[in-house]
Amino acid sequence: MNGSESSQTGHAPTARRRTDPTRTRRRGAAPTTRRTTTRRTATRAGQYTALLAYLAFLAYLAFLAFPFLWLLSTAFKPPRELGSLHPTWIPEAPTLENFRQAFAEQSLWAAAGNSLLAAAVSALLAIALATPMAYVLARFRTRLARAATGWVVLSQAFPLVLVIIPLFLILKGLHLVDSRTGLILVYVVWSLPFALWMLTGYVRAVPVELEEAAAVDGAGRLRTLLSVTAPLLAPGIVATALFAFLTAWNEFFFALVLLKSPGKQTLPVVLTHFLGTEGVADLGPLAAAALLATLPSLLLFAVIQRRITDGMLAGAVKN
Repeated sequence: MNGSESSQTGHAPTARRRTDPTRTRRRGAAPTTRRTTTRRTATRAGQYTALLAYLAFLAYLAFLAFPFLWLLSTAFKPPRELGSLHPTWIPEAPTLENFRQAFAEQSLWAAAGNSLLAAAVSALLAIALATPMAYVLARFRTRLARAATGWVVLSQAFPLVLVIIPLFLILKGLHLVDSRTGLILVYVVWSLPFALWMLTGYVRAVPVELEEAAAVDGAGRLRTLLSVTAPLLAPGIVATALFAFLTAWNEFFFALVLLKSPGKQTLPVVLTHFLGTEGVADLGPLAAAALLATLPSLLLFAVIQRRITDGMLAGAVKN
């Protein structure tokens, strides 16, 4: 009996030990549940945060689109609706009379041609000057390159009002006041720092290993630039050129100060002619002319978005 009792008593602790893991699992279920609950709460909080960010982005887009939508509505409204005390978003009687009157009152085609000439030529010159300079700044890290980068950053800090007087005096000494050539030179100088900064980033995105591999294959510096680097920089060059074009197309202050002849004035300056002597605006024709002046910017901006994406992907090379 003692043996049986000892055997029974010897098995008793073993039985208790066998039940202990179950108790341990039951005790460990609470921390696992807490971790799961915490993870779910964090996931739900992230979802709500993303939803709020998306709604804020939509509100921001609506805020930006409001002036254009109101301009579009105003351009097609007849005078009776323009003077109404209860304006509406959608014109009740849409008309094209505002566009006809705008072209009859001002020489919009000539002004658009002046803007197109100044913007296109200044953008091309800025790109022609900025591309080789950006390559040198990106590939050769010298004191001169650092000084040029500092000049790029510093030049963006000066307001227009601060530079317009010395700029006017310089152009007057060169007999370039009231000249399209003088305005184009001003646009080139003004857009060059931004174009240089932007193109430098695109050049740095091109791996140096590609140029080194071309040099190993026997290609010279010029051949490497034309055959290897230039194709990868093409999207970035196009995007930078479009930015420079839009900057010159929408510029108003320089054109207002430097151009006095009516036949040489650009489109933003001509839009101010729809204001009367007492500051009363001819709202319908002004909205129509402003809408026509805005459409090229919107179209080019749509192109810029695609080109910027292409430029970022052009610098991505698999190792």
